[in-house]
Amino acid sequence: MSEANLVLFALLGGTALLLYGVRLVGEGLQRAAGTRLRHVLSTLTGDRFRALLVGAGVTAVLQSSSATTVMLVGFASAGLLSLRQTIGVILGADIGTTVTVQLLAFNLLGFAPLVVFLGWLVYTAFGSTIKYVGQAILGFGFLFLGMKLIADGTVPLKQSALFGDLFQALVAQPLILFLLAAVFSAIVRSSAATLGIALSFAASGLMNLDGAMPMIFGANVGTAATALVAAVGANAEARRVAAAHATFKVVGVLIFLPFSVLFADLVRQTTDDPARQIANAHSLFNLILALLFLPGTRIAADIFTRLIPDTGQREAGAMYLNPNVLDTPAVALGQATREVLRLGDTVLQSLRDSITVFERDDERMMKEIIRRDDLIDRLEEDIKQYVVKLREQSLTEEQSQRESALLFTVVNLEEIGDVIEKDLMELADKKMRGHYRFSAQGWAEIVDLHTKVVENLELAISAVATQDHGIAEKVVRHKSNINLMERRLRQTHMDRLHEGLRETIDTSSIHLDVLAALKRSNSLVAGIAYAVLGQHSGGD
Repeated sequence: MSEANLVLFALLGGTALLLYGVRLVGEGLQRAAGTRLRHVLSTLTGDRFRALLVGAGVTAVLQSSSATTVMLVGFASAGLLSLRQTIGVILGADIGTTVTVQLLAFNLLGFAPLVVFLGWLVYTAFGSTIKYVGQAILGFGFLFLGMKLIADGTVPLKQSALFGDLFQALVAQPLILFLLAAVFSAIVRSSAATLGIALSFAASGLMNLDGAMPMIFGANVGTAATALVAAVGANAEARRVAAAHATFKVVGVLIFLPFSVLFADLVRQTTDDPARQIANAHSLFNLILALLFLPGTRIAADIFTRLIPDTGQREAGAMYLNPNVLDTPAVALGQATREVLRLGDTVLQSLRDSITVFERDDERMMKEIIRRDDLIDRLEEDIKQYVVKLREQSLTEEQSQRESALLFTVVNLEEIGDVIEKDLMELADKKMRGHYRFSAQGWAEIVDLHTKVVENLELAISAVATQDHGIAEKVVRHKSNINLMERRLRQTHMDRLHEGLRETIDTSSIHLDVLAALKRSNSLVAGIAYAVLGQHSGGD
């Protein structure tokens, strides 16, 4: 086999291992800490310096600024964070992602097999969170192993005069190197992977800092593509977050280009090791960008708000189910939860409006509720399809339980919508066509029961949003109370029938069916609470 083939195989195999390692590291650390990190991000205040530190810390753990930025796009899309809150996190994320490259710059290539073994040992010997930490260690082992393959495999090229001339010709074309690095980083969604290849070339003596500078700039610009893709189809605030991230990277490169020679000289003062110089350049680039842009976060937020105005239009279907984050389960579950809450709010609005239809014989509102049920049906279908796709990912036990609970909640909410449309609205229509009137006492009892069911649905939706078992248990307790109340109201209605009240006689079937529909709705509401408690079979 020719030497050229061996070099090619080393490059291909090493790159594949490096990319697989990046994936394992990201997945492992997201499973180990993704939910908690998501909570940290979603509870940020407007303090930009705290946001910077949180962004750097979260990304240092996730080992991916793309993952952090996609989370931010998701939170902005869900209305949980504003652009002003996220800008500091974006700048911090760009600093945090340099930790990976700094780790790769250590001369640990000879220890790669040992790191792989340790990662495999932890992954197979432990369970739960520690298992996923082992997966991350295994990923780092593959990263180092891939870099070692590239570094060792390309050593013969150093002695090749032909390749030396070709490589130098490529290095002499910084624009081509920049574009190659940007495209590769965008495809693999990782600047660390691109710079890992540059570090491998540096380890084999093929690349110095000057040759790596275009790759550093290109890798930083390329990672912004992930957030831009994630924001496609999202609301204005999410698009602003993605645009801000991309703009900071592009403007930063444009600022640095005139001073790239001076910047390279500054970096060379930090160390004589070419690999460490590349890592330091990447870190300093992002640190300086953060220091430049952080004081102007409010101005930047105002600029992007004006450039990307909010149209105020709400989509007819799902708004928060971004398929681009399905490979980040912690984020995807957050998106699905937000959409479920939107579905819950829609069902709640229909339930509230239903009593007005009966009170005012409001045919216009009745038609609006019936039209709204089409949205409820569509949201249910969109969410179910999204959650089923999420099942194809490798979920932790906790994530799997949340996914199952969300699915059960969605089904129950849609059934409540059906009860409102098919039962309550048909009864309201019957009342309007017959020009019937409830007795004063009968109407007061219907309103009282309806109010209790509405309050219980509000509590159930809160339990889904907060995952608060205390609230869910309260909903379950209310189920029994409302069932008792429904039986009591049914008996008082029968008592009025015996008294021969004309209004009671005329509306008897409608009255009893309304009580039954509200009771059925409340049983479905309790089912949502059981899902939060992890007792999906106890809802009826």
